[in-house]
Amino acid sequence: MNRREVIRAGLAASAAAMAERAAGSQAASGSGAAAKGRQYYELRKYLLRRDAQMQVTTKYLSDALVPALNRMGIGPVGAFTVDIGPETPTVYLLLPSENLETLVGAGLRLREDATFLAAAEAFWNAPDTSPAFERVESTLLIAFAGWPQLVVPPPTATKGKRVFQMRSYESASERDHVRKVEMFQSGEFEAFQRAGFWRVFFGDALIGERLPHLTYMLSFPDLEHMNAMWDAFRNDSGWKKLQTDPRFSYDQLVVNITNLVLSPTAYSQV
Repeated sequence: MNRREVIRAGLAASAAAMAERAAGSQAASGSGAAAKGRQYYELRKYLLRRDAQMQVTTKYLSDALVPALNRMGIGPVGAFTVDIGPETPTVYLLLPSENLETLVGAGLRLREDATFLAAAEAFWNAPDTSPAFERVESTLLIAFAGWPQLVVPPPTATKGKRVFQMRSYESASERDHVRKVEMFQSGEFEAFQRAGFWRVFFGDALIGERLPHLTYMLSFPDLEHMNAMWDAFRNDSGWKKLQTDPRFSYDQLVVNITNLVLSPTAYSQV
């Protein structure tokens, strides 16, 4: 086994072990199901400077990386810029796959893809005096058992207008984190549906920063609809009833929230 295979196998084994623990925790809480059919997500963040870096990275992502990931079977790939939130300009990529090894081994396979390397030349070979990006950060997630697959919003097929909201909830303990995941699967999904949200994905972070945490994404036709739907959600009778359950005391389960409003790029497939 060569070095690349060792790295790929090690990453896959580590992530699989964490996924098994997450699935076990959800099963123990009454919300779990077998992991079969649940997707894994890499949520990747490109931290950039304006102008030149944005141009080089946009071309790299649209012309080189996203097509190469699609050839591996990773997709649909979401690509978003930050409208409201810290650290702009930033580009987020959402990479879904049911095959964990495919997802964690993608970076190694890219190095063997001649078509990708030709299209990626300006980004990959940028000099240190003019780097193509500042930093890249990544989180690996597994889909909630109750929402196992990414769902593309209806306007995406025609590149219609849509905005996205991505929220991450951090918990003070693994117990609180598991209960917050359970809360989504005990009625919160349905409250989102009744309020009219387009629900995109819900993921439990396995590897990354600020663990334990979960991340989910919603979509709307525009910001006006986003605000109106949140009003409907807060006033939903089912949501109000869920909040009265002593297991789901919101203030105890969530200690920090990251809230971003995003726009899809021209090459986003979500």
